[in-house]
Amino acid sequence: MSSVSSIPDNSAPAGPTRSARLSAEFRQWLARLRALSGLGLAALVLWIGWSGREGRNLSAAEGLGYWLGIIGGTLMIALLLYSVRKRIPWLRHLGATRHWFKMHMTLGIVGPVIILYHSNFQVGSINSQVALYCTLLVAASGIVGRYFYAQIHNGLYGSSMSLRQLLNTVEVSGDRPGGGHALDPAVRQQLAALAEAVLQRPASLGSSALTPVWFGFKTRWLNWRLRRAAYQHIDTLADSSAVIGEQRSRLRKTIRRYIARRLAEIRRVAQFRFFEKLFSLWHVVHVPFFLMMVLSAVMHVIAVHMY
Repeated sequence: MSSVSSIPDNSAPAGPTRSARLSAEFRQWLARLRALSGLGLAALVLWIGWSGREGRNLSAAEGLGYWLGIIGGTLMIALLLYSVRKRIPWLRHLGATRHWFKMHMTLGIVGPVIILYHSNFQVGSINSQVALYCTLLVAASGIVGRYFYAQIHNGLYGSSMSLRQLLNTVEVSGDRPGGGHALDPAVRQQLAALAEAVLQRPASLGSSALTPVWFGFKTRWLNWRLRRAAYQHIDTLADSSAVIGEQRSRLRKTIRRYIARRLAEIRRVAQFRFFEKLFSLWHVVHVPFFLMMVLSAVMHVIAVHMY
């Protein structure tokens, strides 16, 4: 009787826990929608600028074109504020990190767009070409880095999730309503062993790329195997308990969902490992790109005003 009573029907709503999960998913979806809308707007502005470049009498050396260069360059230099804020303790009290990150990403898109209008979507001297290409390289690198960032953070601009937090999600699910207490102990041990295996840090980018592939195949094969073992365990219990026999169909459905959820969470951990490695490598190359942009912009400004 205890095996049945300890496993509420997982088809029923899970109360606040389920509501909180759906709310978090909605916030993530809304954040992605805002980000895509921003990129779409930037693409539209770029298309308008490119298609109308021949009809604009815009000079980078004077007038509006000159001031667009000043504004765009200032916005790109302002990208440093995000890094400075993380390294100076008293600045950490000036707003949440997610707001600073939003500003960082916004400036990283708006700045290059303004600079492209400054150049009227045309290349000039060698020094201006180098400055323009470095700026575009930093912008492209930032977009790629933002994608990696989103994969390893809780939500688009949330706090970074550690691999241990993800594993805790896997472990805590065993205590939630949904089938954990009715599993054959051997099945639970295999799930725990797989969760521990995914914690092993890959030695290289190649091995980290293969990790989600391997765990993808492994968990899908185990899904069939563990379900079969769990069903056999329920059948054994049902032979000695009429109550369990009556609930056999519901127990099978609940445990099937439980195992699938546990294995899906383990796959998520494997994917986290891969994107964590990519993000760390991206950060190594993004900083030199930014320094190249600053140096080339300074040389461009000096050249423009001296010659």
